[in-house]
Amino acid sequence: MKSAIVLAAGKGTRMKSALCKVMHPVCGKPMIGHIVSALKNAGVEKIIVVVGHDAEKVKEYLNDEVAYAIQSPQLGTGHAVMQADSLVDEEGDTIVLNGDGPCIQSETIQKAFEANRDHALTVLSAKLDDGAHYGRIIRDGDGKVAKIVEAKDCSEKERAVNEINTGLFVFKTKELFAGLKEIRNDNAQQEYYLTDLVEIFNRKGWSTNAMVVEDPDETMGVNDRVDLAQAEAWMRNDINRRHMLNGVTLVDPAHTYIGADVEIGADTTIYPNVMIEGETHIGAHVQILPNSFLSNAKIGDDVLIDSSKIVDSQVDAHTTVGPMSHLRNHTHVHENCRIGNFVEFKNSDFGNGSKCAHLTYIGDSDFGEKINVGCGVVTVNYDGKNKYRTTVKDGAFIGSNCNLIAPVTIGENALLAAGSTITDSVNDGDMGIARARQTIKAGFGEQYKKK
Repeated sequence: MKSAIVLAAGKGTRMKSALCKVMHPVCGKPMIGHIVSALKNAGVEKIIVVVGHDAEKVKEYLNDEVAYAIQSPQLGTGHAVMQADSLVDEEGDTIVLNGDGPCIQSETIQKAFEANRDHALTVLSAKLDDGAHYGRIIRDGDGKVAKIVEAKDCSEKERAVNEINTGLFVFKTKELFAGLKEIRNDNAQQEYYLTDLVEIFNRKGWSTNAMVVEDPDETMGVNDRVDLAQAEAWMRNDINRRHMLNGVTLVDPAHTYIGADVEIGADTTIYPNVMIEGETHIGAHVQILPNSFLSNAKIGDDVLIDSSKIVDSQVDAHTTVGPMSHLRNHTHVHENCRIGNFVEFKNSDFGNGSKCAHLTYIGDSDFGEKINVGCGVVTVNYDGKNKYRTTVKDGAFIGSNCNLIAPVTIGENALLAAGSTITDSVNDGDMGIARARQTIKAGFGEQYKKK
């Protein structure tokens, strides 16, 4: 059985934030979320997250996707793993990861399990020009891993070693918890270091191994906002690269921001200064022009989005949106529609072939097919206490500068005269007109000008 223990109990003081470290987002998703997703994609069957500071926030986010162990107080990485003892099946292998390493890939996790097939312990290491605050991998004369020394406890000679501990380990589960019983806290921090297991395993004659990760940035830990920005840049580059290899054109990848869970179809083109996040699904042959923002959006094939914002909403095939449109709160725009300049839709359904070209607000409404909505139309859906829905049926024509006072229904092929404030329903095929008759005052214009 493949298991995982994710260490996520620390506060992350250097982040200088009220939010616990593992909940800080990278590419629109909390760090802990990236790690859990990578583990699942690697085929890990049991995931235990060790929580401490802000445990409830982590649990609220992950829900029942994982099991939880509590570490309080926090007495080091070895102590954290001890808290998961009763939750892990003794048979099989267990990978231990830090919750602040969001860039780890499922492929690397799979390789780590494979590397540990004939060993009791495999340490994932990386080569850095400057080991900085990372623990050092110390090898013996035969090149075997002899021990790992935390940076604070390194001698001058050990500090010069450029092979560092990434904080990721794969263990035979039974040996892991047997070895933990022998860890001591006689070090500078008086903590129980998981890294001490290397020496313990060697002393017991249990086989230890080290696997060098090809890209050290994949295993980077996030300790402050500078690290957070570096992880964001690495992940954004990796996400963009994958989309481009799958047939998506990014005109300027360095200025295109795509979340980890976004799906994009082939032959879609995305221009600079576009941000796409959440569980957004974009079809094929879509064009997304500069300064657009999409979050939890579903976009059909052959859609054009021009400098617009689409949140928690759906746009079907062959529709154009924008420029400067805003679709939100579970709006659904159907096929072959046109949503134009400065149009806002909220919690509304807009039928096939309908058009709303400019300067309009449609809220809490159900519009049928092949409806034309003129400029400056407003559905007045709120009376100060309650919100009501507006219904407009197929083929209706809504003249410019109309106010539709909800609740109201406009029938099929009905016509609303420009400038009308409609308070009563209009039957199929009828015309609604609600405005004062025009009055002409002869000569008044000249008199006013002379004044």
